[in-house]
Amino acid sequence: QSSDEEYDEPNGKFNFGDDSNEAQSDAEDDDEESDDDKVLKSNMSWKENLAQKAREAYLDRHTNTDNLMRLVYGVFSVQSKRKLQDDEQFAESDDENDESEELGGMFRVMSSQQKSIHKEKQSRDAEESCLFEEYGGETRDWLREENKMLIKNCFVTGKWRASEDAEELLRLDEMSDADSEVYGDFEDLETGEKHSATKPPADDNTKPQEEEKGSLKRPISRVEESNLTKTELMAKKMKLKAQFDANYDNKDEGRITGDHEYYEELKAEANKQSALNKEEFANLDNDLRIQIEGHRAGLYVRIGFKNVPCEFVENFDPTYPLLVGGLNMSEENIGYVNCKVKKHRWYKKILKTADPLIISLGWRRFQTMPIYAKIEDDMKHRYLKYTPNHVTCSMTFWGPITPQNTGFLAVQTVQHNTDEMRRLGFRIAATGCVTEVDKSTQILKKLKLVGTPYKIYKKSAFIKGMFTSDLEVAKFEGAKVKTVSGIRGQIKKANNKIAGSFRATFEDKILLSDIVFCRTWFRVDVPKFYAPVTSLLLSHELKNQWQGMKTVGQLKREKNIRNEANADSAYTPIKRESKQFRPLVIPKALQNALPYKDKPKLGPINSRPSFDSTRVAVIQSPHEQKIESMLKMIRTNYKAKKERDRADTEK
Repeated sequence: QSSDEEYDEPNGKFNFGDDSNEAQSDAEDDDEESDDDKVLKSNMSWKENLAQKAREAYLDRHTNTDNLMRLVYGVFSVQSKRKLQDDEQFAESDDENDESEELGGMFRVMSSQQKSIHKEKQSRDAEESCLFEEYGGETRDWLREENKMLIKNCFVTGKWRASEDAEELLRLDEMSDADSEVYGDFEDLETGEKHSATKPPADDNTKPQEEEKGSLKRPISRVEESNLTKTELMAKKMKLKAQFDANYDNKDEGRITGDHEYYEELKAEANKQSALNKEEFANLDNDLRIQIEGHRAGLYVRIGFKNVPCEFVENFDPTYPLLVGGLNMSEENIGYVNCKVKKHRWYKKILKTADPLIISLGWRRFQTMPIYAKIEDDMKHRYLKYTPNHVTCSMTFWGPITPQNTGFLAVQTVQHNTDEMRRLGFRIAATGCVTEVDKSTQILKKLKLVGTPYKIYKKSAFIKGMFTSDLEVAKFEGAKVKTVSGIRGQIKKANNKIAGSFRATFEDKILLSDIVFCRTWFRVDVPKFYAPVTSLLLSHELKNQWQGMKTVGQLKREKNIRNEANADSAYTPIKRESKQFRPLVIPKALQNALPYKDKPKLGPINSRPSFDSTRVAVIQSPHEQKIESMLKMIRTNYKAKKERDRADTEK
């Protein structure tokens, strides 16, 4: 070899002289210049197609955003489903080519098979213990299909039991009561044999028509019928029943006529439109479908609320369920609501008018002060102080406007107070429904005005004490009045001599002892009190201790206040004087005309007083009584001696 040639051992090549070295240096300079150009171009490449890149990033972000519905029920977007399928195909092809993956050319990522082997080795080498194994750092990927199948049956999209299947329940609802009883599980009480539920015999279109006609034409003998099982007999009865219903209900070859024809046409048109919408929206993305069709039943939605109190957020309890409902525009107003209500038969107390009551009506729960009334025959709402025990009555309160026939229930308190519940016995105080919504009330209360007569004529009298001024009398001119004895009258004109007195005419002459009544009616105003129950704004400890307005009875019990007894209402012993009747006086002319047996014989014969009746009774002293008795003995002895002497002289 010449001296110009040099051998390069690492590269295994010969270097020839100075010319080759110069060429190599020129090539290196060109490479450096090209590298600099590439760096400049790469630094400026991010500015190219910025609008296109932003659009693609926006669409990718909205398409691939994971939400609760996608994580629980799977992918429902068409684009994301296609992308997921492409990713799975790419992953399968990548696994077939090389199960392992290298990071940076130095580290190799473990495959799923290697992970399972490593986990089994750790479980074999672990110490035996009766305690549960600690949860490892590995978590399940719930987006994988095999992990989804583990919890699929926990949701409505999974496979349910036959008795809980929606199609089965809908089929049972469409069946009649007799059909649903036939296909339920039952037990023969005589033999003790249990029969499980069987499906109703369906029409088998694949069966040959000749065999079906032959079975209908050929009757079953009694021996064959006795050998049939209960299930076969029931199937035979159901088949006959279905044939009878088909012949009876659809006489005109299955065509529906009459009033039901219009309804069936509307139903068929609605079903056709629903099927058409379902077919058209099937290939659309879910976001676009929601914008066109709206949120369907079963979708998860996010709701934003305005003007919410800060206490609701501060005292929010995720374990306390909340029900969200919507109101119509007309239900956001406040006015008078007329209801039909009945006190619950298990509630011990009767309800008093104007006592605060908590009402759960529709989506609202509020406290109000209702007024109870009874509708008379002339459609007059008569005021009631208390609710009747076993009869419905009318109730009017100031509250939210609610559609008619909306049911509600009422309670006196929502507190979890053991003593109060033990005293009441039952929480629900009344139930009812809304009957009418109005901006005014027509509740009337009966008022009795009482007066006494002070001057009486033949069929007229002057009454006082009923009114206080002549103006009130002028307002009630022509009103009807009535006495306690039932004599009817009418108010005529005011009397100027006594303030509030008036002249009234009657059907008959009245007495000074009569009391005159005038029945009138006056309007009762319903209190405008409406307080929503704000228990959701309280903390968890105070949520069940919400207390609104208290009743008068509760305040009196707390402060130990007793009503002052009215002296006129107290029971006193009744003292009645015995009535002295006048003696019956019969004229002498009539006595002479009467027979002797009918003539009065009770009177004294001599009307003159006797001498003994006019004598004054003398009360003797003990000494005088002894003297009187001694003189009486002497007189008696003297009379006896005279009698003996007279008898002797006669002999």
